[in-house]
Amino acid sequence: MITRRIFIAAAAAMITFVTPAYAEGIESAAIVMPGSISDNGWNQAGYEGLKKAGEDLGFETAYSESVHQPDQIEVLSDYARRGYDLVIGHGGEFQDAVVRVAQRFPDTMFMVNNGLGTSENVANADFYFSQLGYLMGFTAGRMSETGTIGIIAAQKFKFTNDTVASYEAGAKSANPDIKVLVTWTGDWDDVAKGKEAALNQIEQGADVVWPTMDSATLGSMQAVQEKGVYGIGIYRDAINEWPEILQSAILDVRGNMRSYLELAANGELEGQSYKGDLNNPQAMRIGSYHPDIPGEVVAEIDELVLRMQSGELAPEPR
Repeated sequence: MITRRIFIAAAAAMITFVTPAYAEGIESAAIVMPGSISDNGWNQAGYEGLKKAGEDLGFETAYSESVHQPDQIEVLSDYARRGYDLVIGHGGEFQDAVVRVAQRFPDTMFMVNNGLGTSENVANADFYFSQLGYLMGFTAGRMSETGTIGIIAAQKFKFTNDTVASYEAGAKSANPDIKVLVTWTGDWDDVAKGKEAALNQIEQGADVVWPTMDSATLGSMQAVQEKGVYGIGIYRDAINEWPEILQSAILDVRGNMRSYLELAANGELEGQSYKGDLNNPQAMRIGSYHPDIPGEVVAEIDELVLRMQSGELAPEPR
């Protein structure tokens, strides 16, 4: 989660070579990311997920980090021109660029992590994130003493919109009178903006804040810690780093990617949607409970998880 600088073409792509082992499947794959591979979050997980799969399954890997939207098409196209079998746009913000580039390179397979829409050579690997958003909202709604909670996001697209909507729905199922503050910062990595957004929500009475950015999350959590309120974690079991975390929405990007990269290595990846949900804990699960959460609330949350796994409870949007 650091500065998003652009690395383009050969100077942009840092490549790890691995001896190909699956002749019937892909021999090479590249990932293009919006942020830094050292962000301890979304981008690092994508980089590590591809690198480990390449090492284990035997295909060449490459990456470009901190690629801004104006440069997405150029970087994606460069990998396709260079003959990479699979090119991954790491985030829903790559959807439009991937669709355009895929039309020009029909022999290349493209994937959008957290994408929307497919075609013959475009797949997406999504999460049923409304499940986790609902659970985090329910937890926040049950634990709030002020009746006000907050969520902070960067840009609006499917993943973030689903997160906000399901967080609000879960919170209102716990407390119909809850007030949910929503802040869009416009920046994934600006730590100062993240802190400012959290401080603003806390000043408005929020006693639970969920930052969902990349590096900017650090700033929000600094504000949470300084003001003595609760936070919600994302991507990993964040209570291990921030004791103020009530619960975490664990999106195991590595696990979800591994599922489709194994298909790709065996020549079985198709232009369809590969969605992780709570029935696939390799891809998606909740984290550790804060000790302040009463046992009866823990039981309520666990029951919600079971209802989601059975299909009885299907939070929207799906």
